[in-house]
Amino acid sequence: MKIWIEPLVAGAQLASAFYDTGLLLVVKNYYNGTNSSSAHSSEEAQQKAISDFYIIYHLVDGLTPLLSAYGLARLGDRINRKISIGVPLAGYLLSRFLLLLLILLAWPIEVMYGAAILHGLTGGFTTYWASIMALASQGSSESRRSLRFISIELIYGIAGFVGSIASGHLFVTFHLGYQHGIVLISCSVALYALCVIYSLFVLQVPKPGVCDLSASTNVIQPDSSLADEENFQFRRCECSPNLRPARSIIAMLFAGAMLYDLAVVGAVNVLPLFFLKKPLSWGPEYVGYANAAGHLIFITSFLGVFVFSKFLRDTTMIMIGIVSFSAGILIMAFVRWTFLFYIARGVMLFALIPLPTIRSLLSKHVEASTYGKVFVLLQLSLVITGVVTTTAYNKIYQQTLGWFSGFCFLLSCVIGCLTLIPISFVAYKQRTQSDLTERLTNRKQSSTSEADIQSKLEQPDRLTT
Repeated sequence: MKIWIEPLVAGAQLASAFYDTGLLLVVKNYYNGTNSSSAHSSEEAQQKAISDFYIIYHLVDGLTPLLSAYGLARLGDRINRKISIGVPLAGYLLSRFLLLLLILLAWPIEVMYGAAILHGLTGGFTTYWASIMALASQGSSESRRSLRFISIELIYGIAGFVGSIASGHLFVTFHLGYQHGIVLISCSVALYALCVIYSLFVLQVPKPGVCDLSASTNVIQPDSSLADEENFQFRRCECSPNLRPARSIIAMLFAGAMLYDLAVVGAVNVLPLFFLKKPLSWGPEYVGYANAAGHLIFITSFLGVFVFSKFLRDTTMIMIGIVSFSAGILIMAFVRWTFLFYIARGVMLFALIPLPTIRSLLSKHVEASTYGKVFVLLQLSLVITGVVTTTAYNKIYQQTLGWFSGFCFLLSCVIGCLTLIPISFVAYKQRTQSDLTERLTNRKQSSTSEADIQSKLEQPDRLTT
């Protein structure tokens, strides 16, 4: 039980859900107070002010991990994975504590830019999540890795669902005087403190393993009677990143992950602003409900992988998730009523499948000793993509706010469909490798049969002799 990372993932995500809702509503209240003099036109001014804040906040929060993430990941690979998990969690704790001080001491909202710098310099989500995935890879076989990753995402999503449901009520119901959010952010800080303690004193890291040949369904089992070079070369193909087919697959998986992340991050960052404006104009409770609805896809995506992994390839599951997201975000572009929002969320029920499954595929083409570095490089790629996307989407949202506020969602739909191209390439390459596996298996069986026949033919001669 001490190697379980699920309690850590659940606690950190619950704290993060509290913080995300709290920050959004604190920022809204702050700019609502500064723009209270303008009556009817204040909504558009408030939307632009909140959007500008989040542009800078996400830029700082996304770019600063570039200075520390790779170094922390290497320390985690070489020394102990606790370093690359515990340091980012400590950064979470300190940066969230600054939001609590901001509320208590009525500091200007720009203080949160400093909190974002602190959070990023300690590794941020980039290092934290890459290390969680590396830890999960070390403790799972190749045949079960996709299910293992999506199980962690399920715990992440359930915690986010519970936190989102509770966060709006905690923000409104429990407060001191006119200072809303104190109890909510205090709960977030306390949960992060517990996570730091768990990661340092309870969690145990399994020793790095080697490629699990016995667990892979596509790998020929070693046979002492057959030590031919071709069979040995094939076994290397499944585990070593040094062969050209593996390199091309890794490149396409990176491209697919970045394209899909571009589509998802852009839409997700615009959604909170979309909640607050007309015709929806949601308050804290409905914002919490909407965030909770978004976290339900963790459950449906887990069920999807649990069922699909029994008879579908990883690449097929990724494509199902891409189509699910693209169709749902297309509906979201035309949402004007609350019920239609939940219909769009319902269509996106498998939207979480692509990224965990891409990580699972990546882990099958690299050595166990490089999990941390590979995953953090992928996460850094996603972060850079996310930073650029967040800035671009917020600007596009501001420009299209007056004539069609759902334009960003249409853009995400198009980019999501483009993600199918590199994933199709990976599916083709894997089909080629599967054919090679079948040929080598047949050759092995044929060689074994010929050897048995030859030994039987020679046996009477030995007896006669």
